[in-house]
Amino acid sequence: MQANLAKHWSLLQQHAERLKSQPLCDLFAADAERFSQFSVHLDDLLMDFSKEKIDQAALAALLQLAQAAQVEARRDAMVQGEKINSTEQRAVLHMALRDGIPAGVQVDGQDVLKEVAAVRERFLDFAEAVRTGAYKTVSGQAFTDVVNIGIGGSDLGPVMVTTALAPWHDGPAVHFVSNVDGAHSVDTLKGLNPQTTLVIVASKTFTTAETMLNFSTALAWLKASLGEQAGQHVAAVSTNLAATRSYGIEDTRVFGFWDWVGGRYSVWSAIGLPVAIAVGKQAFTEFLAGAKAMDEHFRSAPLAQNLPVLFALLGIWRRNLLQYPTVALIPYDQHLARFPAYVQQLDMESNGKRVQLDGSPIQTSTGPVIWGEPGTNAQHSFFQLIHQGSEVIPVDFLAAANPSSQSEFADLELHHETLLTNVLAQAQALAFGRDAEAVRADLQAAGLSAVQIEALVTHRTFPGDRPSTLMLYRQLTPYTLGRLVALFEHKVFVQGVIWGVNSYDQWGVELGKKLANVLAPALHDRTVPAGVDASTAGLLQHIHALRA
Repeated sequence: MQANLAKHWSLLQQHAERLKSQPLCDLFAADAERFSQFSVHLDDLLMDFSKEKIDQAALAALLQLAQAAQVEARRDAMVQGEKINSTEQRAVLHMALRDGIPAGVQVDGQDVLKEVAAVRERFLDFAEAVRTGAYKTVSGQAFTDVVNIGIGGSDLGPVMVTTALAPWHDGPAVHFVSNVDGAHSVDTLKGLNPQTTLVIVASKTFTTAETMLNFSTALAWLKASLGEQAGQHVAAVSTNLAATRSYGIEDTRVFGFWDWVGGRYSVWSAIGLPVAIAVGKQAFTEFLAGAKAMDEHFRSAPLAQNLPVLFALLGIWRRNLLQYPTVALIPYDQHLARFPAYVQQLDMESNGKRVQLDGSPIQTSTGPVIWGEPGTNAQHSFFQLIHQGSEVIPVDFLAAANPSSQSEFADLELHHETLLTNVLAQAQALAFGRDAEAVRADLQAAGLSAVQIEALVTHRTFPGDRPSTLMLYRQLTPYTLGRLVALFEHKVFVQGVIWGVNSYDQWGVELGKKLANVLAPALHDRTVPAGVDASTAGLLQHIHALRA
């Protein structure tokens, strides 16, 4: 751990030991104002963390930790364009993509907001041209389908946002290909018409192995129908114009972004082109505006009322003081089905680090495992473990007060009331459980004998005292989604500052790529490389035998 934070960690450990023996039910019983004291909001977005195992003394100590870690100074350095990504010597300015930084910030002599505005205008204009049919197919028709080919941040963000904003879809159908498994390409292209399909290739360098292989498949599919005019059905998000030109993609259909944008933070950039095609310029702009609102809150609100800071500190409390290694992210919103996977990359790729900025080993735990599924489905799969398992798993719930869908035949109010009933009940059950006395009373009322009751009572008790935080908002709109994504981005930043890691590199993905390049010829030639370990050699031999 950072030496200057040692005394703060020590104090927090004392608070954690004290609170471990205080059940949540006792904390609520002792404070009638607990909800108001442990919740904070930005307009309609409410974060209720009253069901976390925390009190005012522990929260004050966490805020002191944030101050000692210089969270505000590091935030300001990021906003001003300092190269806080020290291992790659890059600025970190994804906030600029939604105008969330002050005017005049420059990187390497270039005015950041002016460059962002110019590229944004180009890709949004192109999106509108595709949507309206102003940009036509080679046969003069409007495009009916769009296939986005990318991986990692070039895929997860657009997939999540496009899924989340399904009620706003009024453009061509948008599909996504990411996995190098050929089934993903084949299954996606099957049933589409190459005569009316636009392919978007998202790769900054235009050399990403998986993306380029998937593109080669899509291009062959286009060429089989369109011949040498296939390039007119391709757009790219890339900075390698020489490469895009070699595929017949005109510069007017190539949209760049910058080294100061990490892939997992890039959905606000031209990487969001498929989103803009699906939902239109207005909805995409509202998505940006929501993120900007959260940026402004993050930059200006005092730490004690700052949603991203408090959210981050709760994560620190869970991970480092209560020693919970995992977090379940459960959106009670089917449109947020891909949100857990998106946050999984955002959080785990950013803060899954074992060394500090100076290269020294970290002396405390860092990023937790993030996982989850939408509710209510999750209740019928893994909530058994969360309620009665041997380990405590904190939960972050997301829920809207109103549905975002519309229907002429479904009673969506009833559906949504049932959804909300469940999320409230789950948070309540996790916090307060059900003790043996209450279980015995239930079983007696059901007519069971004393012997039957005692055989069942331990199986049917719920320990409770399992923490959760609930994010509640009026409705899932483009604006709301922008706020939520930016909230999680800033939470990750704050935690990275406190842990002393670089949240904006991802060297952990590189070694596997290099080893795959070494093994590729062996798969193709059906050989075993000299010097390879015995396990890999045995696996290669077995693969060769199965493919014979």
